Amino acid sequence: MYRITCLSLILFTGVAFAQIEEPDWAEVEEETLRHFRAIMQFDTSDPPGRELPAAEYLYDVLAAEDIPVEMLWNNPERPNVVARLEGDGSEEPLLIMAHTDVVNVDPEKWIFPPFSATVDGGYVYGRGAVDDKDNVAAGLMIMLLLKRLDVPLARDVIYLAESGEEGAVEYGIEFMVNEHFDKIDAEFCLAEGGSVARVNREVQYSGVQTMEKIPYRVELVSTGPAGHGSVPLQNNSVTRLAKAVAAIADWRTPIRLNETTAAYFERLATISPSDAAQRYLNVLDPGLAGESDEYFLANEPRHASMLRSSLSPNIFDAGYRINVIPSESRASVDFRALPDEDVISFLEEIRGVVDDPAVEVSLGVRNTRPRGESSLDTDAFRAIENQTREHYGVITLPTMSTGATDMAYLRAAGIQCYGIGPAIDREDAALGFGAHSDQERILISELHRFVRFHYDVVIELAAQ
Repeated sequence: MYRITCLSLILFTGVAFAQIEEPDWAEVEEETLRHFRAIMQFDTSDPPGRELPAAEYLYDVLAAEDIPVEMLWNNPERPNVVARLEGDGSEEPLLIMAHTDVVNVDPEKWIFPPFSATVDGGYVYGRGAVDDKDNVAAGLMIMLLLKRLDVPLARDVIYLAESGEEGAVEYGIEFMVNEHFDKIDAEFCLAEGGSVARVNREVQYSGVQTMEKIPYRVELVSTGPAGHGSVPLQNNSVTRLAKAVAAIADWRTPIRLNETTAAYFERLATISPSDAAQRYLNVLDPGLAGESDEYFLANEPRHASMLRSSLSPNIFDAGYRINVIPSESRASVDFRALPDEDVISFLEEIRGVVDDPAVEVSLGVRNTRPRGESSLDTDAFRAIENQTREHYGVITLPTMSTGATDMAYLRAAGIQCYGIGPAIDREDAALGFGAHSDQERILISELHRFVRFHYDVVIELAAQ
């Protein structure tokens, strides 16, 4: 199944040569697809949340190869799988992390059954295809290959297949960090959160998540006298709430860059047409950033969100019958804070924008995330850049995710975490084939390329 080659490992202090067996990638690809489809066929929807079948599958595959593995849980239906291959201890461990749960589905809206892992036209269709069972399968294959090839390791390599990422972290990453951190403590972590962007089947760049915004919930409660709907009131609670929501939606929160976002826009400019490149470079100039921001808000809202702490009013709850003016109306706002945001001060700024004493502004209940940022000046980030050039031939862009991942908990604990992922067609999101959408799919060829890329990153980081 394997052939012997001389693998040159280019290190930052020189060049070392290690005699390592190279996988027979044709056979690896067949096995990867088999495991990937098997894992996808387990319904691990969260909610309700039951990752046990997928966890047992991973445990059995790893144990069959004599890889030390265990399941840890505070809910037996929602276990976490931890496997470890020991190195010589000359370097601190490397953690490979992925989550086995997926968001729930409406089966009626799917072309193929969401847990069928149907292969069609070069794709695998099913919930979890790109969030996050691609990383689950890739991590599994890396552990199998390192063990089978008896790769001499300078670091322990740890594999964590966790539960609960999609909204029940008390069973997954919180449990592991609070109760079993010694089993996953590492210098570096590789997990979800990044991807390689393709447009018209051509690779454009690789996005690597090095930090993420922090989610909060802002609650607005407007009060006023109740009354008969036939007699309009100026202090109608619905009207006051609507004005408050509109003021928040119209507020341009301050632009503020950090190491990651500054590097992102600077690097993105190098691969963009001249007009777009100038907009990205203008972001770096406080005197010109506002002009780019105007364009982003209308045409590239994701980039606008990367510039600031953002507010999106998403829930409005008022009234119970048509002829009654309600005495209380409520709205909920999705607040995504920059990692260094002073949340209490920001809340005061929101109150000033609302400027209505009849509208109460407060933080609501939400499963938020801790703060943290990974450096661009590490061996791990350099290894990702090196292997991105080797496998994809494109530039690496460090990114600040506007969403949330479980890497936040590890960064807060001192682990340098980097989000990576396979190549995904930008067109897929608009077509409804993205993560959390009513369809989900991945190109089989890109799954295989990701496994090879991921494996080589681990070899560069962890092999002696």
